[in-house]
Amino acid sequence: MAKRDYYEILGVGKSASKDELKKAYRKIAIKYHPDKNPDNPDAEEKFKEAAEAYEVLNDEQKRQQYDRFGHEGVRGAGGGFSGGGMSMDDIFSQFGDVFGGHNPFESFFGGGGGSGRRSSGRRGSNLRIKVKLTLDEIAHGAEKKIKVNRLVVADGVSYKDCSTCGGTGQMRKVVNTMLGQMVSASTCHTCNGSGKIIDKRPAGVDSSGLLQKEEIIDIKIPGGVGDGMQLSMSGKGNHGPNGGPAGDLLILIEEKPDELLKRDGNNVVYDLHLNFVDAVLGTSVEVPTIDGKVKIKIEPGTQSGRILRLRGKGIQDINGYGSGDQLIHVNIWTPKQISVEEKNALEKLRESPNFVPNPGKNDRSFFDRMKEFF
Repeated sequence: MAKRDYYEILGVGKSASKDELKKAYRKIAIKYHPDKNPDNPDAEEKFKEAAEAYEVLNDEQKRQQYDRFGHEGVRGAGGGFSGGGMSMDDIFSQFGDVFGGHNPFESFFGGGGGSGRRSSGRRGSNLRIKVKLTLDEIAHGAEKKIKVNRLVVADGVSYKDCSTCGGTGQMRKVVNTMLGQMVSASTCHTCNGSGKIIDKRPAGVDSSGLLQKEEIIDIKIPGGVGDGMQLSMSGKGNHGPNGGPAGDLLILIEEKPDELLKRDGNNVVYDLHLNFVDAVLGTSVEVPTIDGKVKIKIEPGTQSGRILRLRGKGIQDINGYGSGDQLIHVNIWTPKQISVEEKNALEKLRESPNFVPNPGKNDRSFFDRMKEFF
């Protein structure tokens, strides 16, 4: 099933400010929160759908990629968006500023079904890498193995629930008022909101149980990506402290210049240089494409500046809207040095009435004269 437009999900226009996005997301999240809609899979799905939309649109770079390329522009290289695989606690951990740093239902409903919710820990930081791709890799997609230095949970490390907050990551305070009980929450000072503390820690491991490790990660890059596009690979960033979820691996695409072909959007451009005789008499030539060489026919009388089009020989659209074309720009090549015989032949041609541009004239006699000289 096709994904809904993110702006439509949040009910905002494409020019919406960050403040408008936050208000719209908060409204939807409160409406569909699982604590308010127990045993309602549809409400939970809409809650997560809104979190995914907000995650992309609230990030300036992701929003630009989404506006330009749609869902494919922010699709994770690992096959999904980071928002789509979040748990409820992950969502509140990542977007705590939207809800004042805690689950809103703990204060709205006096603790309700969320009061005993366990914290999944603070999310780890994102990692950023740059991947250079050839035109062929951009056109057809590519699979790469890359080395990444990331923080991971060390072998032998184990965690236990924080005794101060009971594993929730928050300290709750209940105050009786004339309007009823009001509940406030603050980050636990012992575990810094992770809900976990180290139980066992081997030598050489930091206080969060993490160490830096080099890993080889397989990434799959779809065809049609563009220079400057950023892909997100969920869960491949640094692990979070005290057993928290990992951040994302952000992959910045950089195009390598091609020696023969140039990219223009989804079209591919090739400069074809013809000699004067071939342009006049016509010929067949081989030209490179992203799928290999093809032979094309040059009609007699082809003019310099003409653009020939090979339909469907360009780059596939990243959103699946077909492929671009290959555009062949014809340039007439003029030799800088010629022999005496060639010069004499050209001098005779200069005297020909057919040598003067005249679209209304029939050029067959001119072709016959060319054959005599060459």
